[in-house]
Amino acid sequence: MFDSVPTSPIDGDPDAARSAEAALDAYSRIVGEVAERVGPAVVRVASGGRGRRRGIGSGVVIAGDGMVLTNSHVVAGAAHLVLGLPAGHEIEAQIIGDDPDTDLALLRADLPNGTPVAVLGDSKTLRRGHLVVAIGNPFGFESTVTAGVVSALGRSLRSGSGRLIDDVIQTDAALNPGNSGGPLVAGSGLVVGINTAMIGGAQGLCFAVSSNVALFVVGEFVGHGRVRRAHLGIAAQTVQLPRRIAVASGAGARAVRIEALEPGGPAARGGLRDGDVIIALDGAPVAGADDLIRLLGAGRIGRSVELTLLRDMRFEKRTVTPSERRSP
Repeated sequence: MFDSVPTSPIDGDPDAARSAEAALDAYSRIVGEVAERVGPAVVRVASGGRGRRRGIGSGVVIAGDGMVLTNSHVVAGAAHLVLGLPAGHEIEAQIIGDDPDTDLALLRADLPNGTPVAVLGDSKTLRRGHLVVAIGNPFGFESTVTAGVVSALGRSLRSGSGRLIDDVIQTDAALNPGNSGGPLVAGSGLVVGINTAMIGGAQGLCFAVSSNVALFVVGEFVGHGRVRRAHLGIAAQTVQLPRRIAVASGAGARAVRIEALEPGGPAARGGLRDGDVIIALDGAPVAGADDLIRLLGAGRIGRSVELTLLRDMRFEKRTVTPSERRSP
């Protein structure tokens, strides 16, 4: 006599089967709608030098006047850039801003009228487990779509310049060479990240620079042609505050913890320590690493700021003078 074969909970249950099918249909519909909405705004970025192509990545059109956001490492050292449009056309592009510290670059091209545009959303609305879709050109295969979930938020990732990129999104949506610079899109159809890296040999360890960091960088590119920023000389990670601490501080549920200090940097000179949690800067809540990046604009270079800290479960205030963050 054969042993009985275990059955799934929906075997023999038509209602459960219909419910599972409906859930699968809803998932497929969301991914399909995102691909149709954002896919036409994704371009291939081919970089070259001395007439030869050096590498291929992805980019996403973010403005109707031809602005395309991609990764710094995709265009690094390029003497010539060509964008491949979904319709099959190719068009030359120029770099108008490049920031290796965040691995972001902004290009401009004379795109055809009516070229679809993607919208950068608020990455702070993301939570672990949220559905995300990655669109790009892995290995040159155009308009490839993969889907997954947000695995973690507030990660730090070392950029090609050697500095840490803060507020990085970790996802298990598959990325491959060529996906770099393409959008990571929420189920709403808003771009919440720019895909930047994968961990070779690992399964489901992929990363994207958050859209909030991208919005800040794009604003600097447009306003100044480069990113001028103050810095404290720290590596920071977004953390969740215990509820009683959040209520007592009045600043919110999240803050930034110092993971490492740059020797001789502004924070070290100001008496900050590893493990300190920054709750506010000059009274403005610091609810994440992107807030800290935004608050440390060019106007605070060389000007003292007051930091509200949580140290050993006690609130303290420290005065620090940020310096200009220089690229190597």
